[in-house]
Amino acid sequence: MKDAAPTAAPADAATAPAAAPTEGSSDVKLQENPPPRYTVKRGDTLWGISSRFLKTPWKWPDVWGMNRDQVKNPHLIYPGDVIILDLSGATPRLRLEGVPDGGLSRWYGYELQVSKLEPRMRSKALATAIPTIPAKELDPFLTRPLVVDPDAVAVAPRIVATRDHRVVLAANDVAFATGLDQSKGGYWNLYRPGRTFQDPDTKETLGYEAVYLGDAQIESFGEISALRLMRVEQEVSKGDRLAVIPALQSMPYVPRAPEKKVRGKVIAGTSTAVAEIGPLSVVIMNRGARDGLESGHVLGLYRSEGSVGVGDRMVPLPEQQFGLVLVFRVFNKMSYGLVMTAERPVNIEDTVKNP
Repeated sequence: MKDAAPTAAPADAATAPAAAPTEGSSDVKLQENPPPRYTVKRGDTLWGISSRFLKTPWKWPDVWGMNRDQVKNPHLIYPGDVIILDLSGATPRLRLEGVPDGGLSRWYGYELQVSKLEPRMRSKALATAIPTIPAKELDPFLTRPLVVDPDAVAVAPRIVATRDHRVVLAANDVAFATGLDQSKGGYWNLYRPGRTFQDPDTKETLGYEAVYLGDAQIESFGEISALRLMRVEQEVSKGDRLAVIPALQSMPYVPRAPEKKVRGKVIAGTSTAVAEIGPLSVVIMNRGARDGLESGHVLGLYRSEGSVGVGDRMVPLPEQQFGLVLVFRVFNKMSYGLVMTAERPVNIEDTVKNP
């Protein structure tokens, strides 16, 4: 089928919910030779699809004309959908071919029928929808504790004894622990404190890494509770701690710049990361919920090349942006982000701030 020319919005698009202009929509820049249309394939991501059209792919909510305050679940692009680049207006728009309103109503939880133009719920399973970013690599970071508050470590439930006095526990072994609260459920993560995360500037202790060991099911609650190890990824022994299995974290939905000014630093990579970190790697930052960060916020990666002498003093060179990080898991004092783009390796103490 021959590619069609860029298409204007259908006349009945006016029946869709009105979308207020999003901040920064005028800053959307197209690729040098964007395709007029693209057929979505299994394995695509919204970020990846947008990068075919935009130099700033994280601004895809702007080119869909979305009102981000109203959007709840924008994972509604499916394999087989055809995306058309619409250049008929003052601002570039992406639209779906064959959908009366260009696809905008999908972001609001319904579609418009071609015949009657009435709202109806989409029946297609959401499991096949295209995600914002690759999900598989982040699964371990969304279902485990990751970070423990300094005050919580001292009072965390812990293993105090093992059956048959075993030193190292494996799957299906039984252990005994104190401090378990029955009201928090019968399934717990096992962890031990790892690295201490400290703010490089204030020296405040931000938290401790929770080194994931496995999962346990509580068989009986009491002053000393009995538990059975259901899954073991590392050796478990006396003194290891337990934490409630966290609620399933949703993937970042709408990428956007923070509403307030944020400035922080990359303080660590994952425990397996090398000194220099590249795209699609996870970084840990010294800013969290108390600083206004939320899942889905996009931060720029910046670095200065040092200082130069001007007269009798040293003047720092201006910071230059070289990449982007998408925040996907937020704690009170820290957050985890995925490096989406980086023109150079990411180093510890690189600056993160509004892009």
